[in-house]
Amino acid sequence: MKFVLRAPLDWLARRPGLAFLILFGLSFAVQMFFLTMVDPRYIGPHTRWELQAVAVSLAETGQFADPYLLPTGPTAHLPPIPPMITGVIYSALGLTQTAGYVAWILRFVFYAALWGMLPSVAVGVGLKRQEGALAGLVGALLPRWPGHGEALTAVAMALLMVLFVRRWGERRSSTGGSLLLGLACGVAFQVQPALLPVVTGWIVFELWWSPERRKWILSGLIVLGIFLACLPWCWRNYKVFDAIFFVRSNFGLELRMGNHDGAAGAMNVMDRRHEHLHPRTHEDEARKVQNLGEVPYMREAGREALDWIAGHPATFASLTASRVAHWWLGPLYYPPGAFLVMALTVLAFRGIWLAFPKLSVPQRAALVIPLSTYPLIYYVVAYMPRYREPVNWVFLLLAAAAVWTWIGDRQGEPNSARR
Repeated sequence: MKFVLRAPLDWLARRPGLAFLILFGLSFAVQMFFLTMVDPRYIGPHTRWELQAVAVSLAETGQFADPYLLPTGPTAHLPPIPPMITGVIYSALGLTQTAGYVAWILRFVFYAALWGMLPSVAVGVGLKRQEGALAGLVGALLPRWPGHGEALTAVAMALLMVLFVRRWGERRSSTGGSLLLGLACGVAFQVQPALLPVVTGWIVFELWWSPERRKWILSGLIVLGIFLACLPWCWRNYKVFDAIFFVRSNFGLELRMGNHDGAAGAMNVMDRRHEHLHPRTHEDEARKVQNLGEVPYMREAGREALDWIAGHPATFASLTASRVAHWWLGPLYYPPGAFLVMALTVLAFRGIWLAFPKLSVPQRAALVIPLSTYPLIYYVVAYMPRYREPVNWVFLLLAAAAVWTWIGDRQGEPNSARR
């Protein structure tokens, strides 16, 4: 049995280019089959969800605007890149069903690329190519709703992780490379600003671990690159809203949605109760955005949330504990899904226990920092399963390391097997 499982993974490990194509093709085929079962109403251009609503606005008016139930004007509710990609497709093909299918298929391509690159990512962080192939195979077989840019966020995180590990293995980092890495991080933040704690963690680790005498200068160049990459969008927001904030404007709203009378740890539970107020679903809230403006509305929502938290510290602590449990154990309101996520988490921790003694300190840091920092923002807002999607590939990679120890690892295996 072990040989039956091991042989195809060894075969893939010896053919990295072909492994990418196979995993990419398998994921794409699974996702395309899934697409045939999706209601066409959700595929064509529509304004039911924020990303699609902004993309429609971009196609019709050229404005990054109107993500809510009523026209509310310019917005920074979402990071710019995912809606812009969809908006370009809608502009090129018109607000047609064809444009909707192309937008969905492109998101499937991002997922397929993620699973296809995992064998190489595994090698880049010190794991074995077979472990990456196993993780990519499992990921490719699981269909996913494309969401709001989670696949692109996962790809960005994987690439940045490999770049940081490679950088830490160099005797001397270059100034130009540091600036380019910062620019790449800044672009990634325009996909998902929740990557900020991850990149911050990697930079802090570098400052602690690196023997490079110029490390403060080099890390400063990373920060400069981030600033330069983020500057155009931040400048746009300052000109439009007369306010400075990091990429997105909606934190106050998200904080209130997770922390109020009647709140639950998971958004799906509150959806059934209609316990949260959002201008995407409630006309009265959309009118408040119209009257106040988006940024003042978000600030008011944030103040309401903070006042509620200050007045209900025990309930807030309970909700936070619930959100932490949901993040690590899955959707507890849906036991089958929770069981799968819980099993993946347990296997991933087993993989940490087995694989980490063989890894260098930088390789360990590269893997652990995203798991410990990426969820932080989601501990204080209502849980949604898609929030974990950008780091699920890390869990899969570590879980695959645990499984490979059982099906394929052999004592005394040479280091060359990792490449």
